[in-house]
Amino acid sequence: MNALAATNRNFKLASRLLGLDSKLEKSLLIPFREIKVECTIPKDDGTLASFVGFRVQHDNARGPMKGGIRYHPEVEPDEVNALAQLMTWKTAVAKIPYGGAKGGIGCDPSQLSISELERLTRVFTQKIHDLIGIHTDVPAPDMGTGPQTMAWILDEYSKFHGHSPAVVTGKPIDLGGSLGRDAATGRGVLFATEALLNEYGKSISGQRFAIQGFGNVGSWAAKLISEKGGKIVAVSDVTGAIKNMNGIDILSLLEHAEENRGIKGFDGADSIDPDSILVEDCDILVPAALGGVINRENANEIKAKFIIEGANHPTDPEADEILKKKGVVILPDIYANSGGVTVSYFEWVQNIQGFMWDEEKVNKELKTYMTRGFKDLKEMCMTHSCDLRMGAFTLGINRVAQATVIRGWGS
Repeated sequence: MNALAATNRNFKLASRLLGLDSKLEKSLLIPFREIKVECTIPKDDGTLASFVGFRVQHDNARGPMKGGIRYHPEVEPDEVNALAQLMTWKTAVAKIPYGGAKGGIGCDPSQLSISELERLTRVFTQKIHDLIGIHTDVPAPDMGTGPQTMAWILDEYSKFHGHSPAVVTGKPIDLGGSLGRDAATGRGVLFATEALLNEYGKSISGQRFAIQGFGNVGSWAAKLISEKGGKIVAVSDVTGAIKNMNGIDILSLLEHAEENRGIKGFDGADSIDPDSILVEDCDILVPAALGGVINRENANEIKAKFIIEGANHPTDPEADEILKKKGVVILPDIYANSGGVTVSYFEWVQNIQGFMWDEEKVNKELKTYMTRGFKDLKEMCMTHSCDLRMGAFTLGINRVAQATVIRGWGS
């Protein structure tokens, strides 16, 4: 089942629990706008190259649309659609005044030079600048993009609309980026995990974690969890996977990964098959890489008691059912990884006010939002006698549905 089919399925199940009528259901599901543009650039060798850019603006009932821009060879309309829809529910779960969007360019950023990436980003911005904006649609970094990409978008957009730092988030600090944004998704994973474990009378300290993915989310989650006394026993990234049942020294691993562009060859742990990371013996599994990695092939082998979804859509619906029967508790992506968009919201607020916060305030506010989000999610679980994933979906969809009806759009 692809990401869009799985997301639509979860929407339908939640809609049934909420008792939404078919008319409202349809209006919530159909995207507000889908954009597809051709981006042709001169390459460094003088030849021309064409790429396809997408932006799906899903819903704006609760505020400006918000979502990342990814540069990846497999960016295609269905995936962008699914991720845009997930952003609509995620911003509603986090109770921040946004709707959902997502975008991307089908390209392999590792095969492009910095100047080629800059030209591509600027051409993409030229094609969509009239369709994004501070109170319309606010992009952010995603896979294959980062603060530098946002700086180029901001600069190109400002040529048409004047200096507008709030048009993108995840910017460099010197251009109005927020302190704490870099660590935000990983820190949100920490706060979400603490909230969940608290329900079971447990704390991070002494728990054994396996983390798939050692990019921005996985590395920050690993660092912050280990600082709280959690034991990271297995880690993987695109270069390989490692395991040490006595606990991996995360600070040493971070240094190694920085110097060697990956965790491969780290001598403080044993090398293992990357595919086995999900089924390693641990208490808590954190998939923080790609979607669809937990499926019916490996779900029965998973030994973790808790799964914290740091990635978007890492668990297939079939795996969901298998794991539910096994008694594994899954904290869903639309809550667990919402730390990034929450601090993006804080960045947008700071840019609009022209008043920047210190990092302590950013982290304190993030903890408040994540803790409140879990409480709201649990209340929906009790109201509808459902698991955490359906609790999150019903919470998000209900908030968007209410805004839609109040505006007069749902009739």
